[in-house]
Amino acid sequence: MSKVFSEADQRFMREALALAERGRGRTRPNPVVGALLVRGGRVLARGYHRRSGLPHAEIEALSHKGVRTQGATLYVTLEPCCHQGRTGPCTEAIERAGIRRVVVGCCDQNPLVSGRGVLHLRRAGIRVDVGCLDQECRKQNRAFFVWVRAHRPWVALKVASTLDGFIASKQTKLRDPSARFVTGTAARAHAHVLRGQHDAVLVGVGTVLADNPRLTVRLPGASKAGPLRVVLDGHLRTPPSARLIRQLGAPPALIIGAQPGKGAKDARARLARERALRRAGAEVLLLPADRAGRISIPHLLRALAEGGVQSLLVEGGSRIHGAFISACRVDSVAFFLAPRLVGAGRPIVEGTGLDWRTPLRLGPLQVHAIGEDILVEADVLGPKLRRRS
Repeated sequence: MSKVFSEADQRFMREALALAERGRGRTRPNPVVGALLVRGGRVLARGYHRRSGLPHAEIEALSHKGVRTQGATLYVTLEPCCHQGRTGPCTEAIERAGIRRVVVGCCDQNPLVSGRGVLHLRRAGIRVDVGCLDQECRKQNRAFFVWVRAHRPWVALKVASTLDGFIASKQTKLRDPSARFVTGTAARAHAHVLRGQHDAVLVGVGTVLADNPRLTVRLPGASKAGPLRVVLDGHLRTPPSARLIRQLGAPPALIIGAQPGKGAKDARARLARERALRRAGAEVLLLPADRAGRISIPHLLRALAEGGVQSLLVEGGSRIHGAFISACRVDSVAFFLAPRLVGAGRPIVEGTGLDWRTPLRLGPLQVHAIGEDILVEADVLGPKLRRRS
């Protein structure tokens, strides 16, 4: 039988969830976590995991000076850790503090924890109630859970298109550079918010050659570091002068190319391009590819996960969208739809695609007005399975 939590429990957990979000983009490879210390319906202390290597949320809340922790209740969005990492086990600190009750949002799916933290606290005689706002807490760290379970990042597909399904003009160079913007300023600002919520943002080399983007988060108060900027570029065609490489104050861009096969005719030229990119300040990673130079999306995601990337925002273009969809490696979508009709251009998706009888299913849909544009967001529920006749 599931535990029924009081309105006060839910109110405190919502505050802990909001606290956890303050660490978004800074805690990798750790999850975001928020914590509240409460007694008699009054918040005694607050804490959240600020950055990897710094104290966890529980420790920050318990360490406030002048706060008497004995007999208090601790609200925490994620199951406290019970293992030694860069910091000590939170369960032992909770036990030493004399906490009477711990309310946990959801259990940690990290195999190093996964119920062991709750078990440790209960064996110490502490009352532990698990599942307060369980769905909200799971959603907050769903990228972390995918990363520790499936060893790949959570993939969000972001698209900005006209209502008739085009993301750009087929002309490589437009006389008016602003004409390449499909959506309005409000939607473009919100797209920067999305970037700031992910560990990495990825585009294909075609987007780099056509638009020369910076791929940074340009919002007031945004971290200068921002997400890792990734270019999928099998033949290393990214110019060393590209803005995303020359961007001052940002971490190096990552150019992912294909390993040249034995006896490849352009091996020497590709090596020269690789060296030029490295001299310009980019990092270059070469992965196995097929004869056409196409890199396997699962291999790409595995490599990013090994680098600590838990969430990836895929921004385009058409062939990149198609590759991720065809590989069934999309977890959520954010489609900005502009009230425009152009009748021709670059479509949202190009590629082999999926069988029309087994598409990726989305839901539930969340629709928002962003300025003059519409944002449609949804999670991928999985491919639609064909029924046997």
